[in-house]
Amino acid sequence: MTIKPVRRRSIMLLSLSPLLGCGNGGRAAPDGVGRYPDYNTQPLPPDEAGMGETALQISRKMGLGLNIGNTLEATPGRSETAWGNPRITRSFIQFVKASGFDAVRLPVSWDQYADPATAKIDAAWMARVKEVVQYCLEAGLYVLVNIHWDGGWLENHVTPDKQAANIAKQKAFWQQIATALREIDGRLMFAGANEPNVKNAEQMAVLMSYHQAFIDAVRATGGRNAHRVLVVQGPSTDIELTGRLMTDWPKDTVAGRLMAEVHYYTPWNFTGLDKDESWGRRFFYWGKTFHSPTDTARNATWGEEDAVDQHLGLMKSRFVDKGIPVVIGEFGAVQRHELTGDALRLHLASRAHYFQYVASKCRALGLNLFFWDTGGLLDRWTNTVRDPQALAALMASGRQ
Repeated sequence: MTIKPVRRRSIMLLSLSPLLGCGNGGRAAPDGVGRYPDYNTQPLPPDEAGMGETALQISRKMGLGLNIGNTLEATPGRSETAWGNPRITRSFIQFVKASGFDAVRLPVSWDQYADPATAKIDAAWMARVKEVVQYCLEAGLYVLVNIHWDGGWLENHVTPDKQAANIAKQKAFWQQIATALREIDGRLMFAGANEPNVKNAEQMAVLMSYHQAFIDAVRATGGRNAHRVLVVQGPSTDIELTGRLMTDWPKDTVAGRLMAEVHYYTPWNFTGLDKDESWGRRFFYWGKTFHSPTDTARNATWGEEDAVDQHLGLMKSRFVDKGIPVVIGEFGAVQRHELTGDALRLHLASRAHYFQYVASKCRALGLNLFFWDTGGLLDRWTNTVRDPQALAALMASGRQ
């Protein structure tokens, strides 16, 4: 998810060898396909030091995670404060750990910090991301760095006409990111995308080529990256689409070092819908024992506990039972601030129940959950808890 002023909300694969090629001095090729310099200029031999944990082992230890949203991924503006949050501090990351979280997901934008002609990422921005990663490691947290929405260059263009250009950019970015963070141990993981917009088998084939470009670029830098855990996203990070369309899996040079990622905002009527639509009304009350006896039009009519069981169970059978860990990279639900009195209390109680139910189910099934927070749960200005009811509900699931 990207909460910002305006919310965004079978083909044969092309051969990867010419698409991943570089050259042309960083100038745009006549056909419009990006051709960038080779940024993997000093690959290292594989290094297993500090990389002993497989994806499954990390998954079992990682526990509950927190997204630091609307910050390092804020666009446009070339500033992590562009969407109203303060810069991430060491003390805030320590507060995240003290609040009970074991992992941090860092959504990051890169494209706005890169030269359009060469895809060269600004050195100061790379250093800033690395600084925040180090804060997380110092606090004893696992950390997941991704390419987020990033202006939509990848997310909104999982299509054959953009395939060659996006593979070239994917390679150039990950060569640089992976090289800059290569010496960090296995507590750091990379994710190649965020919510790639995929709705059919043709687009799914293109997405798989983006994932393969990401994996190949990271592995080729060598060192600890030869063994680093990498995370690949299902189509639209939607559970049902992932179950239906993600019938293949990327190739890797090392076994047991990949995870799958989906997001969970079901039902959207409850978790995020900000106005009634022709296809559905907003829900204020979720859970079979949390329905309002008076405001009945706002009770959830679908997507309750049985849907959670079904959806998360599908991810367990589809991936976890086959040895592939699953990251629920984003999860959350808005507060309905227009409510007052008993209606507000019931809404907040049902929201807390939603958080606890999903978190507990993830723990029981061996899925890793990351709560999406833009400052509503943990106050980044004061390092205090802004929503103790929600935090208590999340933590009630216990640690893995």
